[in-house]
Amino acid sequence: MSEQHPESVGETWRDVVATACRSASDGLVVGTSGNVSARVGDLVLVTPSGVPYDRLGPHDAVGVDLDGRQVIGELGPTSELPLHLAVYRSTDAAAVVHTHAVHATAVSTLVAEVPLIHYAAAILGGPVRTAAYARYGTPELAEAMLEALRGRTGCLLANHGTVTYGDTLDRAYERTAQLEWLCRLWLTASSVPGRTPALLDPAQLAEVTEALKGYGQPG
Repeated sequence: MSEQHPESVGETWRDVVATACRSASDGLVVGTSGNVSARVGDLVLVTPSGVPYDRLGPHDAVGVDLDGRQVIGELGPTSELPLHLAVYRSTDAAAVVHTHAVHATAVSTLVAEVPLIHYAAAILGGPVRTAAYARYGTPELAEAMLEALRGRTGCLLANHGTVTYGDTLDRAYERTAQLEWLCRLWLTASSVPGRTPALLDPAQLAEVTEALKGYGQPG
């Protein structure tokens, strides 16, 4: 494992805890469900198993290498560690957020792909897929997730929740929030009796994807 600077590790751990606390306050997780991680070089800082996020302090950091060997901390890492490591091994992700968001989880029980009801799907790389069900914490779940993530930065986990990643924790979290909103929107529209929501077609989504490349303030 490459050498890490204590300052960057400490700062990243604070950001991991802050993001986990935010997921709880925003109602995307309940209790100790869900988990958050961020990568610093060859080190992955990840929330521990079974500890309320608001009780985590600077000395509770949990860090593993990319093979899952714990190199920092006394608390055991989340049971979903295989899921996080699979993302880091297969993408250029610097952060991963996993939640049990209510609307997204509900949609994961209904469809193999989230219907294109809004162009927010472009933020996640296109139509969001649902990974086949597998028990939490298993290599099978990680494998199914990677298949659903092909060309995407987020997916649903059937009967389970969401996974998103990004080059920062903020971007990973924003994608989670957008995915939950997208699912809530579709559930709301599709619940109107006698009506079927109008959906975007692939060409319309592609147009938005291109437009988003110039979105925001110049850096």
